[in-house]
Amino acid sequence: MSATIPEIRSEELLRYTVIGSRRPSVYFWAVALTGGGLGFTLAGLSSYFHRNLLPFSDPASLVFIPQGIAMLFYGVLGSLTGLYQWLSLYWNLGGGYNEFDRRTQKITLVRQGFPGKNREVRLEYDFAEVQSLRVELREGLNPRRVIYLRVKGRGDIPLTGVGQPPPLAEIENQAAEIARFLNVSLEGI
Repeated sequence: MSATIPEIRSEELLRYTVIGSRRPSVYFWAVALTGGGLGFTLAGLSSYFHRNLLPFSDPASLVFIPQGIAMLFYGVLGSLTGLYQWLSLYWNLGGGYNEFDRRTQKITLVRQGFPGKNREVRLEYDFAEVQSLRVELREGLNPRRVIYLRVKGRGDIPLTGVGQPPPLAEIENQAAEIARFLNVSLEGI
């Protein structure tokens, strides 16, 4: 699944949705960590109370110190990490959109963060401020495929989301489409 999805394409407006934490891998880890954490917590509590709380094994026979307390510790840690994963899915951390509007000559980048006063991060730039678009392609063990918006006096601002890098053809097409739309040069391809 791609980190950015074209939502609107017209002569006047180009908008890409950026997928944040709502990726299949985050759902997998949320389920795995919550299930594993709950299992370890119940195993640790079973050894403390000497009463079997798990139907598929007998952790009540474990000695509470050191095995039971270690299982309880890892269970609570796993459950808290699973809770964080579920909250990041609920809040859609990193999700948002990139919008390029010819009528207003504005670029709007919006991302969701943690709840609070600054939950929504919103960056706006004029077309005139954009120097170019830069594509970073790095293959190997930790591949990286990112499109950057090069803005005068502000450096490079990433346009693609985090996670699994999109296919090479998709990143090239998206970068070329945005560069044509903004009428700027494309670097790195």
